[in-house]
Amino acid sequence: MPTPLTLAVAQPPCTPGDVDANVAAHARTIRAARSRMVLFPELSLSGYELDAENIEPADPRLAPLVDACAETGTVALVGAPVDSYIAMLRVDGAGVTVAYRKINLGDAEAVRFRPGSGPAVIGVDGWRFGLAVCRDTGVPRHVADTAALGIDAYLAGVCDNDPDVVSERAHRAATGHRLWVGFASFAGRAGGGYDPAAGHSSIRTPDGLVVAQAGPEPGALARATML
Repeated sequence: MPTPLTLAVAQPPCTPGDVDANVAAHARTIRAARSRMVLFPELSLSGYELDAENIEPADPRLAPLVDACAETGTVALVGAPVDSYIAMLRVDGAGVTVAYRKINLGDAEAVRFRPGSGPAVIGVDGWRFGLAVCRDTGVPRHVADTAALGIDAYLAGVCDNDPDVVSERAHRAATGHRLWVGFASFAGRAGGGYDPAAGHSSIRTPDGLVVAQAGPEPGALARATML
């Protein structure tokens, strides 16, 4: 059995298109979260701006995130446009890598971005985490294919304007596959017309019980220890 792990789901304030400002907000959130893992929303470093510049893992602007993770012993999962993908980056004290590329794109997203090639899993402290980005969570095949990889938890970065949709998808993933589920949902101004975005980031047990939930305001986070 994996050891207990504390997860935080964050909805940082966003300055659409300003990577430096968003990196600074993420670094503050990582330090404040006091958690082994911190999950951020879809395209959290750029805001939901489909014409935003690509951000590569080696971008020196990401150094404050690496420093914050090294200082706190955190693994952060952040959203960014990377090499024509909507990606989830893994950040820790060793650096930045691409952990996952969104598979199920919206129509407007598909004009610029390419779909990822398949589900992805990362390991932290004996836990296996399946990864998702927004629309992925509404596609039952994505949740099922990811769960089939033998995961303990399903983590998604989300940008939506309807908290009921976000909640229903999180509950269905948890109860349908007996998984811990963490959704980090943008709140407030997120770019791309999402103003306000849904917020209400949450963590659920495999029974679907909400054990931690943020409100609708930007800057909030929720945290829980998974056992």
